[in-house]
Amino acid sequence: MFFMSAFTAVALLTAQAAAHGAVTSYQIGGTNYPGYEGFSPSSGPKTIQRQWPDYNPTTSITDAKVMCNGGKSADLTATVAAGSKVKAFWKQWTHQQGPVMVWMYKCAGDFKSCDGSGVKWFKIDQEGMTAPPLSGNSWGTAKVYKNLSWESTIPNSLAPGNYLIRHELLALHQANSPQFYAECAQLIVTGSGTAQPSGAFLAKIPGYAAQSDPGVTVDTYGSKATTYTCPGPAVWTG
Repeated sequence: MFFMSAFTAVALLTAQAAAHGAVTSYQIGGTNYPGYEGFSPSSGPKTIQRQWPDYNPTTSITDAKVMCNGGKSADLTATVAAGSKVKAFWKQWTHQQGPVMVWMYKCAGDFKSCDGSGVKWFKIDQEGMTAPPLSGNSWGTAKVYKNLSWESTIPNSLAPGNYLIRHELLALHQANSPQFYAECAQLIVTGSGTAQPSGAFLAKIPGYAAQSDPGVTVDTYGSKATTYTCPGPAVWTG
């Protein structure tokens, strides 16, 4: 009986782990950077990614963990020229309904004092539903499911400086039960750009939208809607 109980417990834990996911590495400007993996990330290699405690989703858009999956610091940074590509990789992802959103945040100083606070986050990329139905697989997260990666371009005109980049998957497979998965990495952006987003392009994380926002609470299996709008501000292209 004990053997069966132990086996069942392991199976349940494995199923729970397989249902979740996190960015586990990056390719930035042609250079590969490891991220954290597993449930003991502190034992992994030093990385540009802010350390997260687990694969579990955040379920409230106002939870502090939604910013960087609880990550507050990283040992390393990656240098990338404005106009270059950043590619994030996942080891696993199982949900196909929901948007992908890629955000950035300009630090006022060094990374140690960069806490992501204030209305300073802006999107550089996103993809929601590209074709109905809501219950289908024409979603940004369906592409992550297929490719286990997502590539974005740093706006060419972005002013240089220290930035956080945040990859967010919003899983919408359960009505009124959104699951936010987000990780952050540290980038030093170079180049001759002078542009910075302002006004309606900027948002605060947590709290970039209300928990009741239709883009957060949509019933992807029960709704007859044929369009979807990602929560938060529009993408800033520079």
